[in-house]
Amino acid sequence: MTPMPQRDASADYPLTLGEEPAFCPACGQALVERVLEEDHRPRLVCPDGHVTWRNPRVVVGTLPVRDGRVFLARRSIEPGVGRWTYPGGYLEVGEAAQEGARRETEEETRLLVEVGRLIGAYSRPSAGVVTLVYEAAVVGGEALPGVETTEVREFGPDQIPWSELAFTTAESALRDWVDSLPGRGPRHVPELYVTGDPREEAPGEPGEAQG
Repeated sequence: MTPMPQRDASADYPLTLGEEPAFCPACGQALVERVLEEDHRPRLVCPDGHVTWRNPRVVVGTLPVRDGRVFLARRSIEPGVGRWTYPGGYLEVGEAAQEGARRETEEETRLLVEVGRLIGAYSRPSAGVVTLVYEAAVVGGEALPGVETTEVREFGPDQIPWSELAFTTAESALRDWVDSLPGRGPRHVPELYVTGDPREEAPGEPGEAQG
C-alpha cells in the first residue's frame, strides 16, 4: 500500500486565508462573529444580517507527461522555494478547471499540453484550498522556466525526487499517478480525514501559486 504523505514544506512558510474582513462588502457595516440559527460554526455577520462567507479557493494544475515521463518545475517563490512541484495555480473567475490548468502549465513550464484525465482532488483545510490535478499530454513547446519557476525537468516514475517536493498535494498527485501506471499498485489512498473544528487547523500552503 502506498504510504500517506507525512512532510509538508509549506509548514515552514505559513499562509492562512488572510485577515478576516472587518466590514460587510454589501453594506459597509462592521462585521461580528456569531453562530446563526441551526448553523454549526461562527460566521461573519453584519447588523443587517448579511453573511460574509469565507470559502476555500480552487487550485488547478497538471502532471505534464511525455513518453511515460512527467515534467516538474522548481519553484522560485515561497512557499517551497527551490523545491519541485507540478505546474499549477489558482483558478480564475470565468475559467474552466481544465483551461486554468493548461494556462498555469504553459506559464510555468513553457510546455504546450492537452489536458486529460483527472488524477485526483486534494483537500487542504489548513490552507483553505481544494486542488485539482490533471494528467496532460505534452504536445509542443520547450521545457523552460517561466512564471514562478527556475527549472523544468522530466522524471521517470522511479526518479521522482520525493524528498524534495514542495507540497503534500504534489506528493499525493504524483503517487496516485505512479500507482495508476500499468503494473503498479492501487490508484488512491486518502490523504487525510478532516475532524474537529477547522479553525484549529495549523496554517498551511496557499495553492501552489501560487501550488
